[in-house]
Amino acid sequence: MWPLDPSRKEVLRFAVSCRVLTLVLQALFNAIIPDHHAEAFSPPRLTPSGSVDQIVEGLLGGLSHWDAEHFLFIAERGYLYEHNFAFFPGFPLALLVGAELLRPLWPLLNLRSRLLISVALLNSLFSVLAAVALHDLGCLVLRCPCQAFYGALLFCLSPANVFLAAGYSEALFALLTFSAMGQLERGRSWTSGLLFALATGVRSNGLVNIGFLVYSQCQGFLSSPMVLNPLRPLLKLMGSVFLSVFALGLPFALFQYYGYTQFCLSGSVRPIPEPLRQLAMDKGYRTVEGNEPPWCSWELPLIYSYIQDIYWNVGFLRYYELKQVPNFLLATPMAILVAGATWTYVTTHPWLCVTLGMQRSKHSKTPEKPDRGFLGPRVFVYLVHATALALFGGLCMHVQVLTRFLGSSTPLVYWFPAYLLHNQEPLLRSLETVPWKPRVGDSLPGQMVPRNSIMGLLYNWKTCSLVTRCILGYFLSYWLLGLLLHCNFLPWT
Repeated sequence: MWPLDPSRKEVLRFAVSCRVLTLVLQALFNAIIPDHHAEAFSPPRLTPSGSVDQIVEGLLGGLSHWDAEHFLFIAERGYLYEHNFAFFPGFPLALLVGAELLRPLWPLLNLRSRLLISVALLNSLFSVLAAVALHDLGCLVLRCPCQAFYGALLFCLSPANVFLAAGYSEALFALLTFSAMGQLERGRSWTSGLLFALATGVRSNGLVNIGFLVYSQCQGFLSSPMVLNPLRPLLKLMGSVFLSVFALGLPFALFQYYGYTQFCLSGSVRPIPEPLRQLAMDKGYRTVEGNEPPWCSWELPLIYSYIQDIYWNVGFLRYYELKQVPNFLLATPMAILVAGATWTYVTTHPWLCVTLGMQRSKHSKTPEKPDRGFLGPRVFVYLVHATALALFGGLCMHVQVLTRFLGSSTPLVYWFPAYLLHNQEPLLRSLETVPWKPRVGDSLPGQMVPRNSIMGLLYNWKTCSLVTRCILGYFLSYWLLGLLLHCNFLPWT
């Protein structure tokens, strides 16, 4: 249980406010703007809808577009189509749990409506808790309360905000990932490994988080005192690395095996309702009733690799076409953010980067006082993680997903702008703290509580620096544009 100190309380309050505003705006935009007829997955509705179901659809239907339809379909019908296996089961299982908790509403609502309500409630909860987890992580890593506070507030205004609210897995993944990172920073490697493993069951890029566990174990090995027989510590390190790879790879492997049993082994066929079978025939979707797919005969039959290649055309430089220029422009601000963070950190600590975060200075033989904030030595591994994700996303994926891909996976895209605001916005010095009058049972009097400086900057927009305007302008414009376009089946995925 996190202690609710004043800064965490402010993060919690602001996160809840942003979640409520997001849900209200998506309902408004979805009501006043007609949906675009997009070539997207849209299965037929097989259960009758009552008047209450129609109200729920009108209020929350904007959360069910694009990939959200896949997650809702999987939660309702299971993995009937081959391309459904592009979406990992962690989030659909969470939605089913949410729908089960809404059992008293069964006489009024069909399953889809209960799932939509689960999306709104659970993703709001996940994103609020993720903001608090990010603040907690920032305090541990940055050792600068102000930058940790600003980073958490910026997460509440994330450019990927619409995906943290809609029926996507980003909010749950962010919560699990940031919480796992925080547990690892506290030295709780077993708890961290469990949370990282759960994150891998939500999104495939959770596999990359193996690097955090391996790096932490290598740091412990290199920083331990030398012993006469180094074989034992080395074997311990190798065992820890193996367990990390096994634990985080297990959810992925089990999911691939499940796909193999559905499509490649006889006797696994289950009945498919006729309207869904007709949809498969019309759209060319492969079902478990069809012929054995070609990936079944591969030496390593991974359904996920096949789907990404055939259905989504994911591969090295495959997206580099002239017609995709608008999507590259959409991803440019996030790419600039990561590139700027990398350049700033590497040019400030070149030797630290050369030694993989193990040594800060080439010539100093005495311990130096570490930098605080974004330029601290503990940020190095997060920088490598964010850079690797950005390179992979920019070279191999549909580049427009870079915003939500990074916005839910790495704290760096919030820490770096927080660092820029902290160091280059003079107005923040007068906005940072206000006196706090504690209630009965709270901390000692005289403590200072951080004011919501981000809101203070917005109120004083005209007097803000150019850097501040660029950062807040980017975060807010993508939040609003995402809600406006995504919730009406316009191209914002």
